[in-house]
Amino acid sequence: MTTLYDFSASALDGNRIDLNKYRGRVVLVVNTASKCGLTPQYAGLEALHQKFQQRGLDVLGFPCNQFGGQEPGDAAQIGAFCQKNYGVGFQMFGKIEVNGDAAHPLYGWLTHAAPGVLGTEAVKWNFTKFLVGRDGNVVKRYAPQTEPAALEIEIERLLAAE
Repeated sequence: MTTLYDFSASALDGNRIDLNKYRGRVVLVVNTASKCGLTPQYAGLEALHQKFQQRGLDVLGFPCNQFGGQEPGDAAQIGAFCQKNYGVGFQMFGKIEVNGDAAHPLYGWLTHAAPGVLGTEAVKWNFTKFLVGRDGNVVKRYAPQTEPAALEIEIERLLAAE
């Protein structure tokens, strides 16, 4: 697996999505949780989605319950929470693991392509962000505490590149 386009994942509704559908677009991949101190970042992620989707950005949310059990709900509960509280319109996927032997292959690839602090490949916490360029390769990894708005300059740069 060499680019984002080599993977697929199940959406919240259970339908399989081939990530090749995002070919040629800038993609922000984020592991999310509904009961985390960082959960309000959903608002910032949705703002990025609204601002840049028409220009070529897609935000992909991957719920994960590996950090403090902060995503305990099932797919229907996660979807309802995101819609009711944050009006999430970007693509949300089914709950996955991002670390360990059962980690989704996408996250194995992301973390290897963009290691964290001190070269660790593990995801530190909810709302770790991976920005992927139009070529399907990881451009940068952002810490959980990095607010989505802080990515705007880099997103603008990637969207301007043809």
